[in-house]
Amino acid sequence: MIKNICCIGAGYVGGPTMAVIAQKNPDINVTVVDLNEQRIAAWNNTDLSKLPIYEPGLDNVILEARGRNLFFSTQVDEAIDKADMIFISVNTPTKTYGIGKDMAADLKYIELCARQIARVSTSDKIVVEKSTLPVKTAEAIHDILYQTCSGVNFQILSNPEFLAEGTAMEDLNNPDRVLIGGNIDTDEGKQAVQELVNIYAGWVPKEKILTTNLWSSELSKLTANAFLAQRLSSINAMSELCESSGADVDEVAKAIGMDTRIGPKFLKASVGFGGSCFQKDILNLVYISKSYGLTEVADYWEQVIILNDHQKRRFSTKIVKTLYNTVSGKKIAFLGWAFKKDTNDTRESAAIYVAHDLLTEQACIAVYDPKVIEERIYTDIRSLHYASEKNNTEGVFVFHDAYDCCKDAHAIAVLTEWDEFKEYDWQNIYNEMQKPAFVFDGRNLLDQKELERIGFIYKRIG
Repeated sequence: MIKNICCIGAGYVGGPTMAVIAQKNPDINVTVVDLNEQRIAAWNNTDLSKLPIYEPGLDNVILEARGRNLFFSTQVDEAIDKADMIFISVNTPTKTYGIGKDMAADLKYIELCARQIARVSTSDKIVVEKSTLPVKTAEAIHDILYQTCSGVNFQILSNPEFLAEGTAMEDLNNPDRVLIGGNIDTDEGKQAVQELVNIYAGWVPKEKILTTNLWSSELSKLTANAFLAQRLSSINAMSELCESSGADVDEVAKAIGMDTRIGPKFLKASVGFGGSCFQKDILNLVYISKSYGLTEVADYWEQVIILNDHQKRRFSTKIVKTLYNTVSGKKIAFLGWAFKKDTNDTRESAAIYVAHDLLTEQACIAVYDPKVIEERIYTDIRSLHYASEKNNTEGVFVFHDAYDCCKDAHAIAVLTEWDEFKEYDWQNIYNEMQKPAFVFDGRNLLDQKELERIGFIYKRIG
């Protein structure tokens, strides 16, 4: 019976997931560990508004469980040794070097975790893959554990997360399914799977807990993200056709979404998808397919990424062309920097790439986002390498008030679908802008008729 859980990695997956597991299982001690002292200090902050992750409802769960049976610590070895079950929830970014560069998942952090578990463990453990991983990664973890640690038995499970940032707490409390993969051909493997099933069964209906073999579980996560991203790229492809033909992409999406075989979800045209998962996981799927010699399969999935990149470039190109083929010295106000609303995550945000394109055209970028801190925005800009390190952030200004951000702007680009943007006094914003005043709505969020009545030149997707 599991009494102590350790989660290695206090990020967007590890923190919220372990918080809910602790909340729902008060008899199990859950310790989330990370070498990043600043991040752990933020998780332990008594001011819940200072948590390292913004996720609606997370603060209430932390308030209930932290200090009772939920702990955040930098004492990694101690937590590993004490644990009966260890979740690995570390970053698996796309490789930027060597074989598989720009496609394969970089598994160095996974391997480091496995070696640390092997080095520290003095009792039997169930090791759970929580990070998104390529097929057969469990095999590598198994080899490392058994080759470097004698006298200890390990069972490897795959338990991929299916969280959407912004709705993670709802996804954890009422999941569509919980997927658990293990070595179900052996008694020990079946028992390990059952131990994890028991943890989720405290609040998830049993019919929603799906058990499979390890390889099916690992591949299912990549496949789920690929299918969702494929839908977004598909509707974005149609948005360009709509703009050329006079059709309305929202009307097209509604029409096809009423078909029960298709459904309405993930059919919202936009400036492009972002986040930590979609692009990374599809590129990983492409690399895996190529490694098996499945060229046509790889080409099919790679096209999803190609279309998404095209959609972002198309949006920035439209801004330049509409503003009389030059944005040099012009102030472009960005409303939103996060990749989606209700999160402070900016990874692969479309705003970053649109900013890059406009900065290369010598525009001045003003940014407002209600949850993304100034330091994060400047860090994202520095990562672009479009200019020297010295002047990489020149031309970028971060504001803490949306009205100040838009004042004297030639154009506004809506890049995150924050609900508050719909409630602004757009007449006041218009009065303070350069004329003609343009709005480029990358999320089809605002009321076109109202903005055009005020006097804006309004451009939307599709």
